[in-house]
Amino acid sequence: MHRDKFLDVVRAGAILAVVVQHWAMPVLSYADGHLATGNALATPGWWVVTWLSQVMPLVFFAGGAANLMSLRRADSSRDWLANRVRRLVLPVLPLMAIWLVIPDVLLDWGIPKQPVEVAGAIAAQLLWFLAVYLVTVLITPLMAAAHRRFGLAVPAAMAVAAIGVDIARFADFGLVGFANAVFVWLAVHQLGFFYAEGGLGALNPRKALALSGAGFGITALMVALGPYPASMIGMPGAPVSNMSPPTVLLFFLAVGQIGLLLALKPKLLAFAANPAIGRSLDWLGARFMSIYLWHMPALIVVAGITVYGLGYATPEPGTVLWLAMTPPWLAGVGIVLALLLKVFSRFEAMGKKAATAGTPQLVFAALLAAGGLLGLAAHGFSTPSPDALFGGPLPWVALTVAGYALSGRRIHAGRITTRFLGHAVAVTESAKLTR
Repeated sequence: MHRDKFLDVVRAGAILAVVVQHWAMPVLSYADGHLATGNALATPGWWVVTWLSQVMPLVFFAGGAANLMSLRRADSSRDWLANRVRRLVLPVLPLMAIWLVIPDVLLDWGIPKQPVEVAGAIAAQLLWFLAVYLVTVLITPLMAAAHRRFGLAVPAAMAVAAIGVDIARFADFGLVGFANAVFVWLAVHQLGFFYAEGGLGALNPRKALALSGAGFGITALMVALGPYPASMIGMPGAPVSNMSPPTVLLFFLAVGQIGLLLALKPKLLAFAANPAIGRSLDWLGARFMSIYLWHMPALIVVAGITVYGLGYATPEPGTVLWLAMTPPWLAGVGIVLALLLKVFSRFEAMGKKAATAGTPQLVFAALLAAGGLLGLAAHGFSTPSPDALFGGPLPWVALTVAGYALSGRRIHAGRITTRFLGHAVAVTESAKLTR
């Protein structure tokens, strides 16, 4: 099967950018049972870095292109959906199993509750992406049909809807802003369709740079006029975040980033043609999900040893000491991640097994798993009190496990509820045994 090397480079660059940013930006210190956390990118003037390091738009763009290409090669949309759902959910199951146990183990070792809760929140917070991406995958066949019929009108309409959501959000209807988790990311995902069909991919460097200038220019104009913050990631204490929930600014940022990469496409393809680089891209591509899921637990391990155990505190960002300490910090976390991948990356390949579930069952399974992942991202792997078992991660883990189970073998409609409850009870009983 022919692979698009440009998309491989975009995906690899995006995951590396995510990892390096998440490892380099924490500002950590520990004293008197309290772990203090900050963000190096909150340093004055450093917001400009986020215009390139905020790569979630590129992940959805590349995902949109790859999804359309693979959907058109699939025997049926049912087969395609089953494969995608299982490949997305299966690698999460080991992470959940471990983090159902880890908080209790750490507390039994005498580690104070606050840093344990911070660790549990950090380990789960990035699962929001999988929840949103599962929904995106679920409606990809419908969006592909809309793309064939309406073309550019689809992402344009979504961008307009996202602007409307932002207007309502900033008019004190804050919760409505979460609707842009659908409008913004689906609009960017839809742009990937235009690359897959050759329209965007055929742009010459001059036109691609013009597209990039338009995207970044609109982004800069909206920041200048407000109320959008200059940083493309959420900052501690900031009244508004462009990321949580996403604002329409991320759509225009995506246009700028996509145009810039398309202008560099000839150079990126030449880069990917190097045999060693090609092998690295293949290695990263086969472990994309595993790297995403385990890079924050790797950070937690290193921070736990150095910050909690040895009393290390992050130097002031931007200082000579910070610049000197960041490379060994990144190297240390990288070593831990490599060890974790040795154990857990195998689950990513196991998700490719064939499934026989029907389309309605697959839709139900994907929605269950997405709901579970979103709940975990919002609440973290916290440890509930003994009399409030369902106040912690268990309900969300049960939803995710049930979703995965239902995405495999076809089950008669009358047995789905029984199977779902059975998996929920199994997860609950397993967790009780660890307490």
